[in-house]
Amino acid sequence: MNKELVKRILSSIILLPTVFYFLLAGSYFSIFFIISCLIIACYEWNRMNKNNYDKIFGFIFLLFAFYSFYDLSIELSLLIFVILICISTDIGGYIFGKTFKGPKITKISPNKTYAGMFGGYLLSLVCLSIVTNYIYYLGSYFELFLITLLLSTVSQIGDIIVSSFKRKAGVKNTGNLIPGHGGLLDRIDGMIFAVPTLYLVKITGLINIWLKVLQYLDLQAQLENLY
Repeated sequence: MNKELVKRILSSIILLPTVFYFLLAGSYFSIFFIISCLIIACYEWNRMNKNNYDKIFGFIFLLFAFYSFYDLSIELSLLIFVILICISTDIGGYIFGKTFKGPKITKISPNKTYAGMFGGYLLSLVCLSIVTNYIYYLGSYFELFLITLLLSTVSQIGDIIVSSFKRKAGVKNTGNLIPGHGGLLDRIDGMIFAVPTLYLVKITGLINIWLKVLQYLDLQAQLENLY
């Protein structure tokens, strides 16, 4: 086991309980934690980027992303759900990518492979099967399945997008705050895209619309078979 992986594991052991402590504490604790993370993320983004347009766009996006964190923290189960899906996607991608290697997805992020992408999806669905035993959700399991695939996909795309900006800036990491991971943005690159996605799904009912379309298509197919 290399030193970087050991650092990564030890950092995660310390980091995850700290994050969940602040979120579960609620009230001013979670607000303080979210604002602190926003300030650090903005600092890293500002230091990494030289292009003013990129900076302004990034600041606006980060404000929206962390507002989404705050909104979902009110219904804490949703926030914990998306965090666990992002973490499992990241772990699955790392393990499968390192183990099976194979073709690269893109030159932008050379460590991203199709094997890693599959591993990310697989572990996120394993996480879903465990989480459903502990959360109360009014929708169907199929709806949760769709949401999980969506969040896992967005998380992986977010990772690639942040990697493209790092490549553009000529840096390996956004910072050195977290040993084995780099900066805060390196750790939450997928989450800052997945959390706003779940927030938008929540306020728009997008998954319900998809399901209604699928039900309509299924009904149409049944009617065609009858005639």
